[in-house]
Parts: sequence; structure tokens; C-alpha cells
Amino acid sequence: MKKLFILFVFLSCLAGCSSSAQDTKGDSQEVVEITVSAAASLTDALNEIKSQFENEHPNIKVTFNFGSSGTLQQQILQGAPADLFFSAAEDKFDELVKKGLIDEENAVDLVSNKLVLVTPIKSQKEIGSFSDLKEKANKISIGIPETVPAGKYAKEMLEAIGEWGNIENKIVYSKDVRQVLTYVETGNVDAGIVYNTDALVSSKVNVIATAEEGTHTPIIYPIGVINESKNLEEAKTFFSYMKSEKALMILEEYGFSNL
Repeated sequence: MKKLFILFVFLSCLAGCSSSAQDTKGDSQEVVEITVSAAASLTDALNEIKSQFENEHPNIKVTFNFGSSGTLQQQILQGAPADLFFSAAEDKFDELVKKGLIDEENAVDLVSNKLVLVTPIKSQKEIGSFSDLKEKANKISIGIPETVPAGKYAKEMLEAIGEWGNIENKIVYSKDVRQVLTYVETGNVDAGIVYNTDALVSSKVNVIATAEEGTHTPIIYPIGVINESKNLEEAKTFFSYMKSEKALMILEEYGFSNL
């Protein structure tokens, strides 16, 4: 009887170890890292979405490559590793679709934005509108129109209202919209033109005016999966998540408008 009892205990231990090993194996999942090339204006919203997404998908780590949409587009065209592209301009995005780097079935116009004029919080310039820039501002910052969508929209708007020629010689160009915001926050320029979403996250600027609809190309943010992604399934998972109510609510909290 004693021998049988010892054998029973031994077999039970073996079964328990085997079960534990299987459970451990089942629980352990390889963490896959995906890279999202995203417009600088999305920085704050996406960092919050990242935390929420990774809590729900612990096997996927999200890394962002923030910059101007034009620069990011060129990086992708030149083969830089990226799994998704989240652009602040449809034209930069559409070129990748035309070149076959993104399929329309894995792409969507997600949110929109507005363009605003901002000044330093302690400004003494008494700038009250875009038309005041000619007389009351010495330095005005916008993004480089060729590579920074916010800069392109700003130039379009200033041309539409007849002010571009009056202030072109005062323009300080920036590599992306966040650099424009920094120049204004630090008082290195008297005014800047940024997205409404950028202005909302800063306590160091005043929002003076909003560009009227029709004075510039609509500000649409498309997102899509890069066809050559080495982590296609995980990239599609994040793409689907960005279209979810949870993600859209966060984007809305940061000032973006759902389409």
C-alpha cells in the first residue's frame, strides 16, 4: 500500500508539473513591435491611445515615428521601416496609395482638424486677427509648405485672404507644426499658425483666430497599413483599433473631429 501511495504522489506531481509547463507556455506570447509613422500634431493623442491599446494587446508594442507628413512620406518611399502611416494630409497619403504601398481596403480618412493663429501667452503685440500680422508682427512661424501640411494650409489661407504677400518676408519656417508651437511658446516669434489640436495642449499660447472654411484645403487625417509591413496582422489589429469608438473618443478629446 505504501508503495502504491508513493507512486500515486509521484504521478500526481508529474501531471502537475506538465500542466504548469503547458500553462506557462500558453501564457507566454512573443511581443511584436510595430512602427507607426505619424504626423507630429498627433503626438499627445496617440501616446494616450498607445497606453490603452497595449493594455488590451500585451503582445503588441507600438513605437511612433513622429514628424511632418511630407518627411515621413519620403522616408517610407525610400524604404524606411514602417507598419502604418497616419498623415495630416491626403495628398501625401494618396501618393503612397498610387504607388502601391498602401491598399485602399486597409486605409481610411479618420479625423479632421482646424487651423488657428496663436501668440505667446504674455504677448504685448495686440494681434487680434490674421490681418493684423502685417502691421503688428515682426516674426511669424509656419511649417515649411513643401513638407509640412500645416504650413501648406497656412500659406493657402494667407493667399486666399490676400495677406501672404504682406508678410512673406516675416515668415520663420519650421520643420513641423510642433516646432512652430515651440517658437511661439518661447517668444521667439510674435505669432504662429498651427492646428487647433496643438494649441489646445499648450498653456503658453493664446488662440487669436480660426481660419475660415474654404480658405484652405480641408485638413483630413488618413491612416493606412503599409503593404510591406513585416508584422501585417499586428498592424491590421492597430488599424482596426484606431477606428474603434475608444480611439476616436480620445482623438476627439484632443480636439480632432470625427469624419
